[in-house]
Amino acid sequence: MADEAVYTSHVRIERIKGPLRRAYVPQEDEPVYFSVHSGIAEHYGTDMSQTEAHAATLDYVVASTGG
Repeated sequence: MADEAVYTSHVRIERIKGPLRRAYVPQEDEPVYFSVHSGIAEHYGTDMSQTEAHAATLDYVVASTGG
């Protein structure tokens, strides 16, 4: 039936500091880190000397739609 879930993703996300987050996703032995970088950091006024640059969640969304 169409109303039955085929898959449920179990993801846990921890905020570390500011925009830096650690995500535990299925099938990955190590956590995935999200943050901001370049133009995204500039747009939000993020001081990059205070955080680690990593791919943003937007980068992962764009990459996943291409795959």
